[in-house]
Amino acid sequence: ILLLKVKMKVGYQVTISTKDVAFAAIKKVYITLVGQDGSSKPVKLKYGDERVFSQIQVSTFTVTCSEDLGQLLEIQLKKQGGIIIKDSWLPAKVEVESPDGKVYVFPIYHWLTDSKKHFFREGAGLFLSHALCCPHAVLQNDLTCFWAFLLSSQWAVYKEGIPLCMEADTLKSLPPDDRYPFTRELEFNFTAVAAYVFVLSDYAMKHWREDAFFGYQFLNGVNPMMIRRCKTLPSKFPVPSNITFSKVTASSFFHSQQKGNIFLCDYNILDGVETNTINGRKQFLAAPLVLLHKNEDDEMMPIAIQLKQKPGRDNPIFFPTDSEYDWLLAKTYVKSADSNLHELNYHLLRTHLLAEVFTVSLKRNLPRVHPVFKLLIRHTRYTLQINFLARNLLISRKGIITRVTSGGKGMLTLLDRSVSSMTYRSLCIPDDIADRGLEDVPNFYYRDDGLKLWSTFRFVHGILSFYYKNDCMVQNDAELQSWIQEIFENGFLRRSETGIPQKFTTVAELVKFVTMMMFTCSVQHAAVNTGQYDLYGWMPNGPSTMQEPPPTQKGKADEASFLSTLPDVQTTVHILATIWLLSMQSSDARYLHEFVEEHFTEDFPKYKVTTFQRDLMKLSEDIKCRNQNVKLPYTFLDPMLVENSVAI
Repeated sequence: ILLLKVKMKVGYQVTISTKDVAFAAIKKVYITLVGQDGSSKPVKLKYGDERVFSQIQVSTFTVTCSEDLGQLLEIQLKKQGGIIIKDSWLPAKVEVESPDGKVYVFPIYHWLTDSKKHFFREGAGLFLSHALCCPHAVLQNDLTCFWAFLLSSQWAVYKEGIPLCMEADTLKSLPPDDRYPFTRELEFNFTAVAAYVFVLSDYAMKHWREDAFFGYQFLNGVNPMMIRRCKTLPSKFPVPSNITFSKVTASSFFHSQQKGNIFLCDYNILDGVETNTINGRKQFLAAPLVLLHKNEDDEMMPIAIQLKQKPGRDNPIFFPTDSEYDWLLAKTYVKSADSNLHELNYHLLRTHLLAEVFTVSLKRNLPRVHPVFKLLIRHTRYTLQINFLARNLLISRKGIITRVTSGGKGMLTLLDRSVSSMTYRSLCIPDDIADRGLEDVPNFYYRDDGLKLWSTFRFVHGILSFYYKNDCMVQNDAELQSWIQEIFENGFLRRSETGIPQKFTTVAELVKFVTMMMFTCSVQHAAVNTGQYDLYGWMPNGPSTMQEPPPTQKGKADEASFLSTLPDVQTTVHILATIWLLSMQSSDARYLHEFVEEHFTEDFPKYKVTTFQRDLMKLSEDIKCRNQNVKLPYTFLDPMLVENSVAI
């Protein structure tokens, strides 16, 4: 009988990898294997004489069971220790080889900070409807974990009228998975201090006065979102029909408009926004209209600027033929308006705040084994922490943006208007470019690189089609429908006019939305963030505020009055330090082509990830080749330099 019992025992080879992060190691770990036919007893894993799981370490053990457990469904991990940082553990993944040689992979990538049991399903993509076929105990464990996270991650209203955020009073109240590791925290704090010792932006400093550089930035600067083709000049912008715009005569102007070579930037969203008082002095913010012409050299040249929305004798239209400082001052008011709108609308709202909504909703509604979770989790890295810092250090009542920008006092008004103007199509670059009539504009590198990157995201269709065989599977995925409903309610504030889906009915709808989310959190954020110091690092090229009201007549501006209109030195130092910090990439940054964490375990999704990486590398090579032949290389959307999440 004893011999028979010995023969019946089977061994499972367990391999555990620990992440390479400071304080990720632990000494005492227990594991339980759960299969269709039973489960093992909790086994204490020993590594040599010590029970240590160190950083980057891959440790292998044998777990012996009295009988075969059948197909493995789940593992349970438990560590000994308290809740202080030295007792936490960050396992990467666990691989279990069964007696018949089959290898089961359990992606973890999750901080274990307490001594409770933690349950992890086998890594194959799974919907809740599939999980209902699993043994009751396994399903119950999954739901217990899921509801625990759901209850700990609540929505909060930071300010009425803007997307909701995650409820968190302190950084420590954020989930450990979403916080900077100790080493990155140190680096960030050091960079923040060092930001006050900076080098001025060289190219912008040399070329900021030039009309060609002014126009170029509407296409390839940090805010390429305002320009659109002008088919009909608005009545509020009464450009005289007999005016001469440098080389462009009145007749050629209207001919150019018919040919589609006239473009408009309208900052009406800034009209009437309450402005700041800085160091006891009232500040000013224009709401300009800018007319541009694509000339015979394919340059985007400014030809007319009106600084206020309502035409009148006290609101002159400025032209390149005006005096040097009249024209320069008009352009500088435009750059100030553009930088204010860029930071609050296109940078803060449309990348940071939306990314947080995507992150919180994803983690509240989709379990780790869900294929959409697997696709999107890497695009949420550190977003909750950087947004927590932004709310406390940048846009709070005493925050930098609030204090040193002209629009700081009217921030909530501007954000509310921005939310109202935000549409689903404007977040999807193919639709946005088409709606603005910019499909054939030459030298538009943001569009060229952005559309190609959007196209590389076709791997999303391949992966999601692998799991969702038909539209009915999408419609019946309750977790997925809850996810998009929370995004609609908490990110877009139930505004159906935005066009944001409230539910998914087809695989195609799901693919487009997932692509938009990935693009927003990576590519779009890189486009509006990375170049901030390159272009705003020379202050007159993007003043955060203006100290004098827009001129009401021509012929009054000179060098002295121009300089007195610019921000004071203290304000300049604060804003330059801030944009320098926001433009710096961390030493542990993760880029678009990097899939450091292996969430997919099936062969086909892994293959599609590989093709995506190959496409990105080819695109990066093409961009580098293109940049060799342009005067000012556009590198913001080089895939090798695009971070995969809003992490800074």
